[in-house]
Amino acid sequence: MNQSTLNYPLNDFYDEAFETPHSLRPSAEEFFHRLDGLPLEALNELQKNAETTIAQMGISFTVYSDKGNIDRLWPFDVFPRTIESKEWEKISVGLKQRLKALNAFIEDVYNDQNIFKEGIVPEDIILSSKDYRKESRGMRLKHQSWACICGTDLVRNSDGQVYVLEDNLRVPSGVSYMLENRAVMKQVIPEAFRDINIMPVDGYTSELNRMLRSICPNETQTPEIVVLTPGIYNSAYYEHAFLAHEIGAELVEGNDLVVLEDNCVYMRTIDGLTQVDVIYRRIDDDFIDPEVFLEDSILGVPGLMRAWRAGNVAIANAPGCGVADDKVVYAYVPDMIRYYLNEEPILSNVPTYLCSNPEDKEYVLEHLNELVVKPANESGGYGLLIGPNASEEELQTFRELIQNNPRNYIAQPTLGLSTAPTLCEDGIEPRHIDLRPFILQGASTYVTAGGLTRVALRKGSLVVNSSQGGGSKDTWIVQTEEN
Repeated sequence: MNQSTLNYPLNDFYDEAFETPHSLRPSAEEFFHRLDGLPLEALNELQKNAETTIAQMGISFTVYSDKGNIDRLWPFDVFPRTIESKEWEKISVGLKQRLKALNAFIEDVYNDQNIFKEGIVPEDIILSSKDYRKESRGMRLKHQSWACICGTDLVRNSDGQVYVLEDNLRVPSGVSYMLENRAVMKQVIPEAFRDINIMPVDGYTSELNRMLRSICPNETQTPEIVVLTPGIYNSAYYEHAFLAHEIGAELVEGNDLVVLEDNCVYMRTIDGLTQVDVIYRRIDDDFIDPEVFLEDSILGVPGLMRAWRAGNVAIANAPGCGVADDKVVYAYVPDMIRYYLNEEPILSNVPTYLCSNPEDKEYVLEHLNELVVKPANESGGYGLLIGPNASEEELQTFRELIQNNPRNYIAQPTLGLSTAPTLCEDGIEPRHIDLRPFILQGASTYVTAGGLTRVALRKGSLVVNSSQGGGSKDTWIVQTEEN
């Protein structure tokens, strides 16, 4: 398959597969040569096979709407996103560096607060974060594993450079879809995995199990690990059930657990109570313990914070780690790396304006129609303003929001997200993408080979979230001859 056959329009964005209209990037060559000469009908058949496989496997996600919660099949594109392994090696080291510094920062925030004393991060910025938890003060965790599981969003700009867009440290989701995307591709194009040197991703669940075991606070060779879910109506419930099954853990809800007077957590079973050593929680801080946080929460476990503070149970991710998930705090991560690790950052941040800074705020308000504005603690693509696409009414609304609560907003330049070939109704077209690799930190640190590539299925759209109409691709880290 060549450029003229595809009629694939290159534009001003960096394309992950095509270097020029007539040359493929090394990581994409083998896949595209495999499809050489296939008509659009055959490609559509591959896509149809992928969608049938997804339906048979029951891979779904939930969209919240005014009309109720809607379960949908996972949106997937059969054309993979490819990256050379040599480039990925550098990215992987940068991701480990970043999480190590973030975890050192979280532990410092809840203990000595040296980074405040040194004037590197303003104390009021951190203590005013809605995810700062005074209840976590004084806790020092095994391996400094506060954010044990991190999903870091990466984008490639028009200049070809990879930037960190944000770190997801509270309850990061999406890894099950990364694993299922690979399973689907192996069903649809099995020969590609025989003939192309693609790094595997299926070791993630055993690494997750190893990490969870490594943070166990109790002296036991066989720690009891559970996955704590808010229940079947949560949009990520599919993932909770998938991961519990894959790591051999019990999937539990809050009322399945109880904290007794000994400040230990127990799971109710048909044989009686079993002590729990490690909780992989998929519930936000606010809901995990009604004794400490929202008292009317029926999702959490009364006394869980007592058990955690007593050192009788490990919680992944730890309560309070969201203080480093704040998009305002993101701006200081390069300084954290220099301060805690005495290293230069390997991966770059996107240039960021803090509206809490009067000069930055003035610039943002004057250039609102050029910038992307984000609230500090939203996720899933909600609450964004994409200036170049906004109406005057939307711009005015955000002017008022920023003026009323500058601490809650940051702004960044509109990036030219890279594109990747995507099978569309009229053929192969470029669509914008990002990438969420997953990093684990326990006794050691692990990075997935690639991650979840999310794709904006709407032409021209920069919004990749599945809840906002996006889809996904399998991500191939390819060992080429040039590597």
